[in-house]
Amino acid sequence: MSKKRKTTVDIYTLLQHLRAGASNRRIKRELGIDRRTVQKYREWAETYSLLSGKLPPIEELHQLLQDTMPENPPPQTVSTVEPYREIVVKLREQGVEVAAIKQRLEERGFEGGYMAVYRFVRRLEPKQANVTVRVETKPGEEAQVDFGYAGYMIDPVTGKKRKTWAFVMTLSWSRYQYVEFVFDQKIATWLRLHRNAFAFFDGVPQRVVIDNLKAGVTKACWDDPEIQVSYRECAEHYGFLVAPNRPRTPQHKGKVEKGGVHYVKRNFLGGREPTRLTQANQDVKVWCLTTAGQRIHGTTKAQPLIRFTETEQAVLQPLPETPYDLAVWKQAKLHRDCYVVFDNAYYSAPFRFVGQTLRVCGGTQEVRFYTSDYQLIATHERAQTAGERITHPAHLPPDKLPGLVLDRKACQAVAADIGLAATALVGRLLSDTAVDRLSTVRRLLRLRERVGDERLEAACARALRFDDPNYVTVKRILNQGLEEEPEAAPPNIPPAQRFVRGTQELLGHLWRGQSWN
Repeated sequence: MSKKRKTTVDIYTLLQHLRAGASNRRIKRELGIDRRTVQKYREWAETYSLLSGKLPPIEELHQLLQDTMPENPPPQTVSTVEPYREIVVKLREQGVEVAAIKQRLEERGFEGGYMAVYRFVRRLEPKQANVTVRVETKPGEEAQVDFGYAGYMIDPVTGKKRKTWAFVMTLSWSRYQYVEFVFDQKIATWLRLHRNAFAFFDGVPQRVVIDNLKAGVTKACWDDPEIQVSYRECAEHYGFLVAPNRPRTPQHKGKVEKGGVHYVKRNFLGGREPTRLTQANQDVKVWCLTTAGQRIHGTTKAQPLIRFTETEQAVLQPLPETPYDLAVWKQAKLHRDCYVVFDNAYYSAPFRFVGQTLRVCGGTQEVRFYTSDYQLIATHERAQTAGERITHPAHLPPDKLPGLVLDRKACQAVAADIGLAATALVGRLLSDTAVDRLSTVRRLLRLRERVGDERLEAACARALRFDDPNYVTVKRILNQGLEEEPEAAPPNIPPAQRFVRGTQELLGHLWRGQSWN
């Protein structure tokens, strides 16, 4: 838990162990965290009242961790005996004891203590024989989970054969188990399978032991902060502790390794012809209740179903009122168009975060966006179809917004809000049958932000009086302050006069006696 990882430390899992009353030694064994570090976090949690009541949201918890967590203990230093390694190795080959080795080293300038030499020698000694100790648990205390390759099954949608995996959750005390077949090991599938298993048991164990799954579920859960959050939220919702199995130690969850996945392969899948996935899942539930549930287990010497129904089911934690929402976390970049792509849909986020990688939490009802340090910046309803684009206008740059939200109908509504002259001028521009004047109208209406409705209305009225309803004309009127100029009076022209000469005199050379019309 170095300072560099404070924002991605698995603090939820640690807090759940602390809240459950686990000792520092047990937490060290299950999570691989130094006991001094565990004690430091225990004191921190007590100071901020995190060991009881409801935990705060993840963004608040991580912010509190960043603001208040004391400095970490200094790293271990290199042994003071290391410069004398060759001498120590040679003396141990000769059978020299640690105390004598210390004396020989002091003759060569060594100034360290006996324990330093003792610890160094211990690291050089051959490893002891690998002794296995069987660990049994109390009813309702633990479940173990694993995935196993299940061959090919028929996709009910395409009718084609696909690779299939078997998910197995085994209750450690009764050995009663839940099995379901799936086509992938994605985190959404992983969470859904947990929900289905708890519903099958009608209860929740105190902790769930998981493995480093080859397809990336558990590896992603613990190496990728986004997947960690998803599984942590699921654990918090159902109230179980996550106990990740150490790498390359499958014996630590042998109850599901041998009596779970391997048993499913040998018994249920043994000699079975490929069937539809849906049919296989129906059949395997019956198998769990009959063949697997009513067999005499080799270790417990009892039927798993009987042990479950008579003892373990009653001590499982009750299911929450609502199932888990299957929230999936991932990282996604906010593109220059102010949208994040998540699950084949587009969601807007504040434009000031363009180019940054955001944390996305997608549930069945809503999608939430966080910064890298878990600051909530946007919330959307979940898109219902692929390709759907969901936008909050406040997320877009103000100077780009009119081009997106002002369509013809909206422009007419804005003009009506300004006044009659603006309405008339906008109507004439939009009625052009040859040229699309929508962009011109948007620029015209944007002038209200600079001059206000009253001046814009007056400028539109003046442009209409001169029969020149154009954006350039209105803008020039406003720039020159002419919108309030009174209309000029017509020039003083004398009335027309009658001719004083007769027709004969004016047009005599054309006169041939015709009458004048």
